Amino acid sequence: MKTSKYQVLKTIALCVVLLAAARTGKAQVFPNSYINVDWQVGVPLGSSLADKASGWGMNFEGGYFITPAIAVGPFISYQTNLETIPRQTLDLGNGSALTVNQKHSVFQLYAGLKLGANYAELSSYYYVVKQYNDTWGFFLSPEIGVSIFPRPDYRFGFHVALYYSYATNSGDVLTYSVNNLNNFGIRVG
Repeated sequence: MKTSKYQVLKTIALCVVLLAAARTGKAQVFPNSYINVDWQVGVPLGSSLADKASGWGMNFEGGYFITPAIAVGPFISYQTNLETIPRQTLDLGNGSALTVNQKHSVFQLYAGLKLGANYAELSSYYYVVKQYNDTWGFFLSPEIGVSIFPRPDYRFGFHVALYYSYATNSGDVLTYSVNNLNNFGIRVG
């Protein structure tokens, strides 16, 4: 009876899978680690462009607990704030003016270790035209929060945090100027 090497490999693979399935299950492959996926509400502070609170944000982070209260790890987060501006006439200088309805938007993308880079797009939409300014800046975001585990043996739970963020981005769109982006908000996941 002749066996092919593929049948031998399939048999070995099946044995490995069965042995792995028979092991005791663990909630986490890496103990003392975490992953958070949060919905984010952001409130801009001191901005003259899109200065209304918005729930158009998400936060994704993972990390490792050095102590039971201190963790380190990377994150990526985004936030979009919108504001509707009623019809107005803007003086563009040199005797020119523009009368429009506008919708302002500030889109921010943060990445780092709660300390890192911040990309921001400052936009003004009027009719079918979009005028914007892309900016990069330094970012800092302290956060205080709690993770709640209803069943500690499963390590699956809820995350609630308050955060403040500061970014050095600045730019101009039409007659509006932004210097630094400050936000505070809440993350729930």
